[in-house]
Amino acid sequence: MKQIFGGVTAPLGFTAAGVHCGVKNHKTDKKDLALILSECECTAAATYTLNRVKAAPIYVTMEHLENGTARGILANSGNANACAPYSHENAEKMCEYAAKAAGLKPEDFVVASTGVIGQTINIAAIEGGVPAAFAALSRDGSDDAARAIMTTDLVKKEIAVSVTLEGKTVTIGAIAKGSGMIHPNMGTMLAFVTTDCAITQGMLKDALGEIVPRTFNRVTVDGDTSTNDMCVVLANGMAGNPLIEWKDNSYTVFYKALYFVCEYLAKTIAADGEGASKLVTCTVRGARSEETAERLSKAVVGSSLVKAAMFGSDANWGRVLCAMGYSKAPFRPEYVDVKFCSTAGEITVCAQGAGLSFDEETAKNVLSQNEVVIDVDVHEGDALATCWGCDLTYDYVKINGDYRS
Repeated sequence: MKQIFGGVTAPLGFTAAGVHCGVKNHKTDKKDLALILSECECTAAATYTLNRVKAAPIYVTMEHLENGTARGILANSGNANACAPYSHENAEKMCEYAAKAAGLKPEDFVVASTGVIGQTINIAAIEGGVPAAFAALSRDGSDDAARAIMTTDLVKKEIAVSVTLEGKTVTIGAIAKGSGMIHPNMGTMLAFVTTDCAITQGMLKDALGEIVPRTFNRVTVDGDTSTNDMCVVLANGMAGNPLIEWKDNSYTVFYKALYFVCEYLAKTIAADGEGASKLVTCTVRGARSEETAERLSKAVVGSSLVKAAMFGSDANWGRVLCAMGYSKAPFRPEYVDVKFCSTAGEITVCAQGAGLSFDEETAKNVLSQNEVVIDVDVHEGDALATCWGCDLTYDYVKINGDYRS
């Protein structure tokens, strides 16, 4: 596997664009409408938020993907098109505008929105912007598309990789957005993945269904599951590899590449959490099951007190055990070891559930780095899981105190 340049337009047959149309504010030139289009019909698979309150684009996309195919994706930032008058009609109109410009059918398009919940979307702005987006479609358009779906994100999230399947080069590209309201259960989190791999809808759906719970669903920034979370994969088959119909060696290679892409984006989302100054990773090992390890790990990275301690570079390991204790996952506290790790080294702070003497300055140095790992061994089995989060800073409250402004 090789990491390459190009994002969602790296695979053969895909173009993309991002333009400003004024969904939220005509006074800024921020790109707010993204378009991704394939030259031919794609096999499609998706996962969605488990929030009982779902945005209209989720329902429209579900309807459009019932046949397992799609040609393109239209997404806006600046407004979630959720819990507002005419939300469903406006989501459908977005697909109609895209279809008219492309000479296709509305059901050929996935639609997604991100931004403020509860406000009616400026559908006229989108109607005016779609032709411009189509005119801007290019093989170099991934960067613009990635920027067009950003809201409070500070970092563009984009990646592409290539692998060889039976002599053919197969490419996977992706863009994503997510910074706040991140606690996926499939934060506002959107991920759009493209590939030129020839693969059946069943195999693509299986792969995505197994990978999302182990990547995007192991991220938490603030414990809030969005109404708009969506991860979509489009596969147009233009690489010319033998069709993947079974879980054979080609499927395994493709699966690992897709896993890498999703994990990369998940970590990037966590690191770019609203107001965050560092990526916080928790790995729980030695657990009775992967589910137990995941619940313990996610409780740790989701703890406001742990997150605050990470911001202060404070080796307050008691908060780690406390979070594990209320996770409702089975473990024996008296077996637990905890250490903190970073590029500055590592320091063990707890063994067999009890505190150890350690140098506070050394610990502070370890925790002062941009990426910190909380390594926990519960010594009860051989299962392992890693989850990702970030620290909790003053800026998180500042950002969300006036988010609608």
